[in-house]
Amino acid sequence: MSEPLNDLQRLVVHAAVEKQAVDILILDLRNRSDLTDSFIICSGKSRIQVQAIVDSILEHVEKSPHKVFAVEGYSSGHWVVVDLEDVVVHVFYEETRRHYDLERLWGDVPVIDAVGL
Repeated sequence: MSEPLNDLQRLVVHAAVEKQAVDILILDLRNRSDLTDSFIICSGKSRIQVQAIVDSILEHVEKSPHKVFAVEGYSSGHWVVVDLEDVVVHVFYEETRRHYDLERLWGDVPVIDAVGL
């Protein structure tokens, strides 16, 4: 993804960083998916941290012009999907992320390591 982050991507990354999410990546799906432009993937070190990251993202989105379309998996805290239409956020418990390895499944799309953004 050679283009700069859009406002929604920046908002999500900022909200995740506030709750100390780790290994934040953005997958550019614009040329691969009709459903969304990008995935943002990040991890938390506990179920409670995963939920806190999601809460932070939801709070930031509520204060913005963007809309939350769906949230799935919140109660388990292992893999929470937040559908923001143009961006789909996957917040994983670290072990669950290693198991499903979305980065490998989408290995041929451009990736941004969002650390330092």
